Amino acid sequence: MTLEAEVWNDITPIPQDDGPDPLAPIAYDTEYTKAMDYFRAISQKDERSERALELTEKIIEYNPAHYTIWHYRQQILFSLNKNLYEELEFVKDQIDNNPKNYQLWHHRQVLVEKLKDASRELPFINEILNDDAKNYHAWTYRQWVIRTFNLWDDELDFVNKLLDKDVRNNSAWNQRYFTIFFNPTKPTDEFLAQEIDYVIEKIKMTPNNISPWNYIKGIIAKSNKDINILEGLCKEIEEQNIISPHALGCLVDIYESRARNGSTADKEEGIKICAILAEKHDTIRKKYWEYRKVILVSL
Repeated sequence: MTLEAEVWNDITPIPQDDGPDPLAPIAYDTEYTKAMDYFRAISQKDERSERALELTEKIIEYNPAHYTIWHYRQQILFSLNKNLYEELEFVKDQIDNNPKNYQLWHHRQVLVEKLKDASRELPFINEILNDDAKNYHAWTYRQWVIRTFNLWDDELDFVNKLLDKDVRNNSAWNQRYFTIFFNPTKPTDEFLAQEIDYVIEKIKMTPNNISPWNYIKGIIAKSNKDINILEGLCKEIEEQNIISPHALGCLVDIYESRARNGSTADKEEGIKICAILAEKHDTIRKKYWEYRKVILVSL
C-alpha cells in the first residue's frame, strides 16, 4: 500500500502534536509517520473502509504492539463483515513473528469470541508452546480458551506430556493446578491422593525444583489435607544426603504445625532448621527464615 496513491486524495493528514517545545521527540520512520497522520484523519471521521483496513495493516507492520490500531481494525472488520477466519490467519503470522506481544493475543481472543469457534485454537497454541513452553501470553490465552469453550477433557494429558519432557516447566505445573481446581468437575479424594503420589515422584526426580513443591503444598491446602503426609518425603531426601532448601522448608512447615499443637520437640527442631537455612542453605532468604524462627520461638 502506498500512501501517495490517489485513493488518499480526499484525506488531509493530521500530524502528531507534541506541543510547541517537545522535550524528547521520537524519531519515527518517515512511512510510519505518514501512516499515522492519515490514521488520525480517518479515525477522526470513524471511517470504516477497505482503505482504512489496509492502513491499519501498514501501521501494524511498523508497530505490532499499537493497541489503538488493533482496536480500530476490529471495528472495521466487524463493520465490513470481513472473513474472520482469514483474519485469524493474519494474526497467526503476526504471532509467529512476535509471540510475546500482548496486543496480538488479545486481538485473536476478540476474533474467537466473535466467531464462537475455538476449533483451531489449541493446535495453534501447541505450536507456539512447542517453540517456547513458558510463553506467558500463550498460557494465559490457553486458559481463556479452555474456560470459555469448556475444553477441559484432554488438558491433563497435555500437561503430563510437557512435564515428562521437562519436569522443571513451572508454566506446566501452574497449568496442572488450573486444570484440576478450576475445572467445573471437582476432583475426587481418590484422584487427589493419586495426584499427591504423582507429584512426590516428580519431586524425587528433582528435589531442588521449587515448582512441584509449591504445587503439592497448593494441593494440600486446597484439599484440606495434613502437611504431615510430606514428612516421609522430606526425610527420604535428607537421608540421601541431598541438600534441598525446599525439603527443609517443608519440614519447618510441618514442625510449626505440630508446635502450634503443643509439641516442644518439634518446635526446637523447627528453630534449628530455620537457623541452618538462614546461615547455610538458603542465605538469599535469610531474613525470611529468621522471621520464621521468631514465630516458632513465640509458640
